Formats: sequence, C-alpha cells, structure tokens
Amino acid sequence: MPRKQTLREKIEQRIARKKGDDVFLTREFKALGGEDQVLRALRKLVDDGRLVRLGYGVYGRATISRLSGKPMLYSRDGFAGVARQALDKLGVQWEPTEAERAYNEGRSTQVPVNPVVKVKGRFSRQLRYRNTELVLER
Repeated sequence: MPRKQTLREKIEQRIARKKGDDVFLTREFKALGGEDQVLRALRKLVDDGRLVRLGYGVYGRATISRLSGKPMLYSRDGFAGVARQALDKLGVQWEPTEAERAYNEGRSTQVPVNPVVKVKGRFSRQLRYRNTELVLER
C-alpha cells in the first residue's frame, strides 16, 4: 500500500509546480490542511532553507548559497521584484515612484537602489528580506 504524502510534501510539490512564482502566501495552501498545520509546515521549510519568510503570511522561494551555505532569496528581479509580486498577490494597488519613472524614461541618471513603491490605498504590512525593507510612499 502506497504511503500517504505529508502536508509538507504536498506544499513542496505545489511550490515546485509554480515555476513563474517567486512569492507564496499562506492562503494559497489553505486547502491542503488546517491553518496551524500549514504554518508549521511552512516554518519547517524556512528552517530547511527551501523558503524565506518576507513578512506576515508572505514567503519567497529560496536557494542555498554556494558561498555561505545559507538560504538566500531566489529571484532574478531581486527583493524589489519579489516585493512587487507579493503586493500584486495581496491585491494592493501600487505604482513606481517618481524617481524610478524618471530613470526609466531617461530624465535622470541616478539609479534607484532601495526598493520603494507608491501605494494607493491602505497597506500596513512590512515586507523585508534580511536588512532590506520595502519602503512605502503614500
């Protein structure tokens, strides 16, 4: 008789199937089990270096660094891209800041370094990865 999959294995499979997504919300796994069970499984995946916790109910895909051996965020767009993807998934309306628009349009040569977005409406969560935090403009 085949062995039943654990909740953790089911979550890992769902993450592996979503190739284009680098951000996962806890509510995406709600159908797999109870809230406490899902949170425990996600916490275990964070401990194992498969995911990185970015904020309340927001997790990012992770990979193990070859240099340090520690988990790091896995995204070609970096933390700024992952944070924007998380805002989209959370249903928050946002737009690039004026400084970023000026750089993209060629009106400025200053490259925006810190992840900053202009949020329309209410949003009070903090999204952060290590020492970098998403700055919200109103």
